[in-house]
Amino acid sequence: MLTIKRVPTVVSNFQEESPEALGCGRNCLGKCCVPVSKLPLYAFKRDGSDSIKGEGAVQSEESNQVCFLNDLLLGQWENRMSQGLFRYDVTTCETKVIPGDYGFIAQLNEGRHLKKRPTEFRVDRVLQPFDEKKFNFTKVGQEEVLFRFEEGEDDETKYFPNAPVGQNSKSPSVIAINVSPIEYGHVLLIPRVLDCLPQRIDHESFLLALHMADEAANPFFRLGYNSLGAFATINHLHFQAYYLSVPFPVEKVPTQKIITVKNVPDNGVIVSKLLNYPVRGLVFEGGKTMKDLSDAVASSCICLQDNNIPYNILISDCGKRVFLFPQCYAEKQALGEVNQELLDTQVNPAVWEISGHMVLKRRKDYEDASEDYAWRLLAEVSLSKERFEEVKAYILEAAGLQEACVEVANVGNEEQEEAPFEAPGPTPTPHFPQDCLVLQ
Repeated sequence: MLTIKRVPTVVSNFQEESPEALGCGRNCLGKCCVPVSKLPLYAFKRDGSDSIKGEGAVQSEESNQVCFLNDLLLGQWENRMSQGLFRYDVTTCETKVIPGDYGFIAQLNEGRHLKKRPTEFRVDRVLQPFDEKKFNFTKVGQEEVLFRFEEGEDDETKYFPNAPVGQNSKSPSVIAINVSPIEYGHVLLIPRVLDCLPQRIDHESFLLALHMADEAANPFFRLGYNSLGAFATINHLHFQAYYLSVPFPVEKVPTQKIITVKNVPDNGVIVSKLLNYPVRGLVFEGGKTMKDLSDAVASSCICLQDNNIPYNILISDCGKRVFLFPQCYAEKQALGEVNQELLDTQVNPAVWEISGHMVLKRRKDYEDASEDYAWRLLAEVSLSKERFEEVKAYILEAAGLQEACVEVANVGNEEQEEAPFEAPGPTPTPHFPQDCLVLQ
C-alpha cells in the first residue's frame, strides 16, 4: 500500500458561517448564485507568465503564509472528505506498483465503477456544443468548491478567504473536488465556469492549467486533460489533478528530440517523441516564458480538435513538461478491433491510465495485474506508426514548426527505434529526485 501523507486542514468559509440562501436557493455554481456569493480566492501574481518557476523560487512574503498545495488544496480536500461529500473513500482503495521495468501503478477502485456519472454525449466527435440540459458544473453545489484560482492584479500572490464574486466581474475559474476521485487530492480545475465552455482547449484556459501546476510546486502533483472521444465524461471544460507520490512510468522513459526548422522566431520550446513506450506521444518542454510553452501546446491541441483527433494531456514536472497523446481506443472499440479480454476489464484508457496509473474496477484484474497486461492495453490506445507520423506533422505545423530530416536522441543510444510489443526496460531520465521512494 502507498502511504498517504496527511496535511493540516484550513478552516473553510463553509464551516465559519451558514449564510442565508441567495440566488436560486440551492447555493449552486450557476449564474443565479455565483455572482451574489463569496468564495475563497487564490490570486497568483500577475507577472507569473514572465518566467517558469523552478525549484527554490522565491515567493512573496504574504504567499508563504499559506501553502497552495498542502494548506489550501489538500487541506480543503480533506475538509470536504470529512463532510462526506465524496461518493466513496478513495484513501481505502488498494494500490500497488506492478513488478517490472516500467513500474506501472495499479489501483483497485470498485466505487468509481459503480458510482461514477455515465457519459451523456457522442464519443465519435471531439468538438460538440455545450448542452445546458445535460450535467455540467453549474449544477453542483458551492460546497464542492475549494477556492477560486485566478490571476491577481499585481506582482504578489494573495489568498482571500471570503472574496465577493460580484455581478459585473469576469466569470470565475474554480478548483472543485472530484466527487468520484481516482486518488488523494483529486480535484477539477474549471476555467471560467459561468461561460459554460465545452470540453475543448483554448490558449487562455491551458495557460491557467500551467499556472496551477506551477503554484503547486510539487512534481508529484500533476494535471490531466481528456478530450471528447478520449474518455472525457462531461462536456464542460475542465482539467483534472491529483497527488501521487511516485513517478509515473511515462515520466521515466527516454525521449528523442525532434529537430525542427523554425518558421517563426525561436521561443525556446523543445518537442520530443517518446521512445520505448506503448503509446506514441510527444513531449513539450522549455520555452522562454510559460506562455511560450502554453501557446505551443494549446495550438497543437486546437489543431487536433479541429481535425477530430481525440487526445489526452499530462502536465508534469510542475508545469515544465507536457505530454500529448493522440489516441484511437474508442474508434477501435466501435469497430470491434479491441481484444475482448481487454474490453471485459471495462477500463477506459484516459490520461491517467496512459501515463501508467491503471485504475482497475475488478478485484480479479487487480490481483492479476502485470506489466504485460498494462502494455497490451495501452498499445491499443496508440496510433499506428504511419498515422502518428501524419498527426505529428499536423501538430508541428500548428506549433509553428517544421520537422527537419535529422532527429537526435535526448538520452540513450541515438539509434534507438520505437519499442516492439515486448518492451525493454526504460532508460531513466533525471526529472525526479533519486531519493523518492514508495513507502510500504
